[in-house]
Amino acid sequence: MSKTLVAFFSASGVTKGAAQRLAGAIGADLYEIKPAVAYTRADLNWMDKKSRSTVEMNDSACRPALADRDADIPSYDRIFLGFPIWWYTAPSIIRTFLESYDFSGKTVALFATSGGSGLGKTAEDLASSCPGAVIKGGKMLNGRQSESELRQWAETV
Repeated sequence: MSKTLVAFFSASGVTKGAAQRLAGAIGADLYEIKPAVAYTRADLNWMDKKSRSTVEMNDSACRPALADRDADIPSYDRIFLGFPIWWYTAPSIIRTFLESYDFSGKTVALFATSGGSGLGKTAEDLASSCPGAVIKGGKMLNGRQSESELRQWAETV
């Protein structure tokens, strides 16, 4: 039997709620990806070209620091990785997380929350950050899916 982890980054709490519901529905462990410096409301103002999130997303080399690197990735076969969509892809901190561990031989299924855009090419964007892993394009978890819907989706991963 494979062991499953739901790892997530949530700047405002929306993705955290989706991750908690998913982990509960599928009986998975939960791990929060936290930045070393928390994001403020001003940091998340995508209309401000000088806001932290905008600056990070406009620099493909940017890797925001993590608060810790204690996720026990070797113990898991399947990792559901969740985040809000920023600028049509995953936030830069997701690359930091992926590049901090060895995901070789693991299945990584993406899920996201967004006010308007989908996952698009996010799986392709992240592939270079976790060589040797199988990345699944995933699902948008906006709103409230039932436990049975979440379980059904997880069974396909």
